[in-house]
Amino acid sequence: MKKIIIFLLFSIATATFVHAQTNQFPEMNVPDHTPMMNGTWEAIDKMMYKVTYEGNKKVYTPTYPPALKALENKTVELPGYLVPLTSGRSHKKFMLSVLPVMQCMFCGSNGIPPMVEIFMKDGAVQFTEEPIKVKGKMKFNPEPLKGNSEIQIIDAVVIK
Repeated sequence: MKKIIIFLLFSIATATFVHAQTNQFPEMNVPDHTPMMNGTWEAIDKMMYKVTYEGNKKVYTPTYPPALKALENKTVELPGYLVPLTSGRSHKKFMLSVLPVMQCMFCGSNGIPPMVEIFMKDGAVQFTEEPIKVKGKMKFNPEPLKGNSEIQIIDAVVIK
């Protein structure tokens, strides 16, 4: 009985401390990790893979549904989170995801979230954990096994 009382007192003290810490800094802006899905992301998310075999090796070839094919060579806008491909503060080439890099990319009920490879037109983007929005021309990577993503946005610029 003594152990139960000690455990309950410890639990109440911990809960009180956590509550005090959370309310101590109300100005802290905790980012909303809501996915940044829009019509373009939804089309990207429908990309599938055709599985073939070369001997004992599985080969995955991307297949693009009509809604996604219609976006090839078109200028699109994508909101999302910067996922660096290299270390450093600024990035000319990076991945863009609907989820923040700090959130597990493999968690959730729907598997890996869609990502695209971004190639900046001019300059570089400073790393941030906040969402950004880019605008650029959508291209399909002709050799996805030699790149980072099947879908790329080239000549991208950050927009407000």
